Amino acid sequence: MPDGKVIGNLLSDYFRETGFQAVETDADGRLAGSRRRKPGEEWRTQVLREALRWGEACVMTDSDGLAGWGIPLMINSLVTGGIIVERVPLEGCDPADISKRIRSASAQLLSMMEDSNLTNVEFLKARREESRREREKAEAIHVLKGRLYDGIRDLYLREEPGLLAAIKRGERHAAREIINRVLVGIYHAARSRPQLLKSLALELVVVMSRAAVESGADPSEVLGCNYESATVLAGLSDEEEVSKWLCGMLERVMDSIRDHREFPNAVLLGKAVAYMEEHLGEALDRDSVARAAGLSGSHFSHLIREKTGRTFTDLMAQYRIDRAKTMLRRTGESIIQIALECGFEDQSYFTRVFKRYTGITPRAYRAKAQ
Repeated sequence: MPDGKVIGNLLSDYFRETGFQAVETDADGRLAGSRRRKPGEEWRTQVLREALRWGEACVMTDSDGLAGWGIPLMINSLVTGGIIVERVPLEGCDPADISKRIRSASAQLLSMMEDSNLTNVEFLKARREESRREREKAEAIHVLKGRLYDGIRDLYLREEPGLLAAIKRGERHAAREIINRVLVGIYHAARSRPQLLKSLALELVVVMSRAAVESGADPSEVLGCNYESATVLAGLSDEEEVSKWLCGMLERVMDSIRDHREFPNAVLLGKAVAYMEEHLGEALDRDSVARAAGLSGSHFSHLIREKTGRTFTDLMAQYRIDRAKTMLRRTGESIIQIALECGFEDQSYFTRVFKRYTGITPRAYRAKAQ
């Protein structure tokens, strides 16, 4: 059984830190030390049951409209009781203020009980993760309903560009999110029709494979992978199995891009550099340039560092200084005009950067070049 002294200290600390009085109950919702049934036991049991279900304090109201929350006391997976806050008045309080206080206090109760080893941390964590997945699935369903898709073709038209872009940039997380939304739509359109479900999943793999080849994956490897996997797909009949198959195919497609990106990386980096040179006079940042080349920001930074040994900021400044040097030699434009056309916000900043890269001022450079 949990140590009574530890629980007593927790109740005192909790009241001192939050201002809310918590009580100890047994697994049936009876107050600690009470042998007779008293009002509120069923509500307390429900509070513990919901907290166990969601892996965190679940705020509920009782029959009198008073709020409360609680966390189960646990030994391994056995619930031995609970720590519960009950009968918190809501009327007469500022809704935003009391809501914020309750959210903070309920989260603090969970944290304090976990720190005191009074509940099963890993069990509740697993429940929170499971509820998160269910919530994301429900949100995906809600989003799809809100978009009023007329059919699976509309779903493809909406999601395919984003999926292709994510795959080409090597962004697994973004691609997984899109696949999750597409799977929800496929299930909705093809429920109780396993053959249609599989054909739609296979069509999606073809789309992903095309993106992989465009991003540098070996076509023969991708086609071989698809042929082998299509054979596996033919033997599946359960929605969950098809879902796992499709997610596995996404991972294989992403791996094929990762393993064969040397040439496409050079092409994409060249495209990024061309974009930088074309837009030198504009306010460019790393992510906007990366998007223009079909790269993620982090991957773009890695490529620059790998190929040039420089950062994006350094490379951008060098291109601007090179352009400015050309203009100083070949045109009669003023220093301030050259600064602005090369993407510098003012002449003073331009002069400082120019001197850092060349060792002399723009004016001295022009005089020396004539």
